[in-house]
Amino acid sequence: MIEAAAANGVKLMIAYRLHLEQGNLEAAQLAQSGELEDPRFFSSDFAQQAVENNIRVTEPVEKGGGPVYDMGVYCINAARYLFRAEPASVLACSGSNREPRFQKVDEMTSVVMRFPDERLATFTCSFGAADISRYTLVGTKGVLTADSAYKYASGIKHQIIKGGKSSSKRFPKGDQFAAEIVYFSDCILQDREPEPSGMEGLADVRIVRAIYESARTGRSIELSDFPDKQRPTMRQEIHRPSHGKPETVNTESPSGEAA
Repeated sequence: MIEAAAANGVKLMIAYRLHLEQGNLEAAQLAQSGELEDPRFFSSDFAQQAVENNIRVTEPVEKGGGPVYDMGVYCINAARYLFRAEPASVLACSGSNREPRFQKVDEMTSVVMRFPDERLATFTCSFGAADISRYTLVGTKGVLTADSAYKYASGIKHQIIKGGKSSSKRFPKGDQFAAEIVYFSDCILQDREPEPSGMEGLADVRIVRAIYESARTGRSIELSDFPDKQRPTMRQEIHRPSHGKPETVNTESPSGEAA
């Protein structure tokens, strides 16, 4: 996709809506500000109950099914933009309760990513557990927790604990998809390279593939160096008002929880 876009003189942007969302962009800025001092480790949980016969569980991993491609990529991406670095290795383990809906995909996968400067990122993503969406970044002098971290149907809340004191900040719900359309349109009109670019997507896909290789072999998988690239910043934040829940026709939510 990257090569085809370049060869034909067109823009390629990966649909990472959180790269335009205020809460996540402020988290990335906070991580680099020194307020937590030295960020040391990241942990995240992202789960939902995927309903039987939904494409999330009917398509095999080779075609993008399973919780890592669908949900784990959010955790991977968050760790990368909070640390502003690429992982050097990954170690993963998958589990399943063997329900019929998990015949083609893993029910859940846990991952440890080792980053430069001896930093660690861990996460678990699941299609068979109660609804949860959060991450925590722990520094040498402070802790940041974002909850709900990855969803679009609710606002994000930050909690910061530092020096024994706790503070919180809420970010309003918005139409994150409208923000993506506005941003990509501006990139085309102004001949600007989008962030997230195709390289941002490639950075995550290679990690996902390493995760499944690690889960299959039981070994830690080393990752090669990856080219330096643009990281998300507050300059690209776009907020558009949220809208009400649309009326659906002959369909249902793809998970057991509200979307």
